[in-house]
Amino acid sequence: MAGRRARAPKVPRFYFNFRSPYSWLAYRDLLDRYPDVARAVEWHPWWDPDESDERALREAGGSFSYVAMSRDKHLYLLQDVRRLARQRGLSVTWPVDEDPEWSVPHYAYFVALRAGKGPEYLERVHRARWLEGEDICDRKTVARLAEELGLPAERMATAADDPALREREGLPALLTQSRDGVFGVPFFILGYEKFWGLDRLPAFVDAVRARSGTPAGPAEPESGGPDFLTARAGEQGHAGGCG
Repeated sequence: MAGRRARAPKVPRFYFNFRSPYSWLAYRDLLDRYPDVARAVEWHPWWDPDESDERALREAGGSFSYVAMSRDKHLYLLQDVRRLARQRGLSVTWPVDEDPEWSVPHYAYFVALRAGKGPEYLERVHRARWLEGEDICDRKTVARLAEELGLPAERMATAADDPALREREGLPALLTQSRDGVFGVPFFILGYEKFWGLDRLPAFVDAVRARSGTPAGPAEPESGGPDFLTARAGEQGHAGGCG
């Protein structure tokens, strides 16, 4: 792929992640402030690959771009996220990450998506992590959340242990994010235009609306939670990746 420009996706994309508080806030803003754009985008998970994923990605010609943050940046982030959450009427219960396995909640997302409950799982996991302070990398937590949603608890809790799921869903998703050059979240793509960070979301929204002919300005919030995302999220389930 070196020397060649990757093909621009036809549908706008939103890369989300359960680890990042900024991704969570972008998720909330899309649902609460920009529901028309939430319906228009494809939803792509982005997660820190473990050793197995990283090896498979490398062998397939892809790469993972991410730089760990400094302690000072981490401390700033704690302040910043509380401030941003408060502006949105949200009260953060900060989770404690102890040797987290990010593949656990993200691979479970693929199972939920296949079961037609991807949006519900997104909402429940985000709430568990950022409002309830739960360890979403704990398989017991994933199992309990799955039971609440009527999903197969054991299957969800052990999704990351399934080599077939990793090959069928995980690797294509990782290759897609590699081709898109995603280096952090939240990350938005419209054609060849890329937008990184929560503060770039309004510009992405304006660009999506301009292309679709939707008048600029805030859309009326819609009730009903994440259900309206089902159609777009459902498209991610086809072979060849989540998008």
